[in-house]
Amino acid sequence: MGIMGGKRGIVTGVLNDRSYAWFIAKQILEAGGECIYTFLPDEKGKMERRVRGAIKELGDEDPWLTPCNVSQDEDFNTVFNKVASDFGSIDFIVHAIAFADRQFLQPGKFHQTTRQAWNQALEISAYSLLAMGQRAPDVMPDGGSIISMSYYGGEKVVPGYNVMGVAKAALEHTTRYLAFELGDKNIRVNTISGGPLRTLAASAVGGIAEMFENQENKSSLRRNIKGEEAGKTAAYLLSDLASGVTGETIHVDAGYSIVGV
Repeated sequence: MGIMGGKRGIVTGVLNDRSYAWFIAKQILEAGGECIYTFLPDEKGKMERRVRGAIKELGDEDPWLTPCNVSQDEDFNTVFNKVASDFGSIDFIVHAIAFADRQFLQPGKFHQTTRQAWNQALEISAYSLLAMGQRAPDVMPDGGSIISMSYYGGEKVVPGYNVMGVAKAALEHTTRYLAFELGDKNIRVNTISGGPLRTLAASAVGGIAEMFENQENKSSLRRNIKGEEAGKTAAYLLSDLASGVTGETIHVDAGYSIVGV
């Protein structure tokens, strides 16, 4: 039995076999855990089909999968009530959701960010973690672990990351506040700050090619990371091996964040 043996939890954000959530789910499954999944609903069902296909690539032929629009409290309530009804309790939550209007994700465009684009980015990318944390105690009566995904642009200016960087900064500090307040319920909350990965979300960021180049040329390991490396760190944080770790932002970026560039 692996380090996730006997543990079950929610994984959000699986889109394809290149997304961070996919690599995290892969490591959880390989370590003996069980994943249940959510997807963003759309009228034509395109997203559900895409997510099902990605999950099938993980070898999960008959997944528990339910819609969740993270901008709707009603959807959160429905999902967590269904989880409680079907499973009673869970052990972990993986928050791997982010969104910002791509027209403002261009170098030099941050100062043009509209109120609507700002609110949308922070609501979907950061408040959604708080919303999950609010409901977690109801399905984690014996404690558990919550993780989310961030990026170095939440700490320093990365031209083109813009309002998403602000959202990631909010996400990382939400992690700390949730970790403090949920600690007496034995629920740990941590964030992984991963290096750039060639995901659908990354393709929307202007200057992404330069980000990859900087990562490969200036990181301590002189390379970019692999999705599996973030997945392994996630499995560690979700397992009992990290029982004393909470409120942390752990960098999995080949040492890029320690270098003054």
